[in-house]
Order: sequence, then structure tokens, then C-alpha cells
Amino acid sequence: MSQEVLVLNSDYEPLNICNMRRAIALVFLGKVDVLHEDGHSFHTVSSIYTAPSVVRLRNHVRRPTPQLKLSRRSVLARDNHTCQYCGYRGTDLTVDHVIPKRLGGKNTWDNLVACCKKCNSKKSDKTLAQFGHPLLHTPRKPKYVPFISFTKFVNGSRNLIWRDYLPVFQETNPEFVTAERESMANAAG
Repeated sequence: MSQEVLVLNSDYEPLNICNMRRAIALVFLGKVDVLHEDGHSFHTVSSIYTAPSVVRLRNHVRRPTPQLKLSRRSVLARDNHTCQYCGYRGTDLTVDHVIPKRLGGKNTWDNLVACCKKCNSKKSDKTLAQFGHPLLHTPRKPKYVPFISFTKFVNGSRNLIWRDYLPVFQETNPEFVTAERESMANAAG
């Protein structure tokens, strides 16, 4: 039961991603309606049930507007785990200051990018002009602030069923945007 389930508020706004055990408990307590099932099944003593993939709360939960926190994980998620200098994709990335700290660079969304260890050591504390590599994408603070963690939001946008319920956030996954544009062009032409 390691699958994850998207939890929506009663107005279909994404609230959380929980584990399957928690989602099943919510279903049996009558607190949620199952909108999509993932095709897997689980067994009880007397029955077999299909595991949920997306559930919606029956009662509305009011939550304060979340604040997007600047962290290493959120910078890596924003940049889709891709080095912003060479395009390397991986899990062993670091975070680099575009304007080095010694030159007054701050820890802000506009000054931090995902960077592979090789590019980070080459760039060191040089400016972009001194380094000679342009950035693949201009770093900026994400405009959409999800109720769920930013990292889970980005990962969840890869789930085909969940995409119907997650707001479009083009900055998180450039490959998805390119694929969407191509499919729209093919459908139109």
C-alpha cells in the first residue's frame, strides 16, 4: 500500500496527497467520495475493493492561503531536477547562486538555480559573464502556490489522472508543456 492518493476539497481544489492506507480509512469513514480508481485492488476478510487514485472530501475544509517556502527541494522541483547551465537531469544536483554571495547575491527565487556538481565547481563564485554559460531558464518565483507541497505538486503533475485536477503550472515541467503543444498541433492539423 505505498501508492499515493490525491485528496481534493469539496470544491475540487487540491488539498493533499496522502498514502493509500489513509485514503481507504477516509472512504470507509464516509468522509470522502472516490472520483477515480487506480486499477489496483485490496482485500479485506469479506470483500475485494478497488484502490482509489483521487478522492474528494464531502465537507469543505477552510485553509489559509499557503506560503511557498524557498528551499533546496522547491528550487530543484521548480527547475525539474535539471541543471540550468548544461541541461543534465539527475538526483545529485546542488543549488547555485546566479549572482555569487560574495558579490551580494541573496537567497531568493530569482538568484537560485539547480546545478550539477560539475557546473557548480566550474562556475565557483564567478558571474554568468565570467562563467560563459547562459541559463536555460530565467529563475523566478512560481506564481501558483499549491496547498500540497511544491515538490509533491510537481511530481503529481506527471500522473495523467491527477492532471485534470491540478492547476496548469507550465513553469514546473517544460517537457509536459512541449508535449501538450505538440498534441494540440496534431489535433488541430
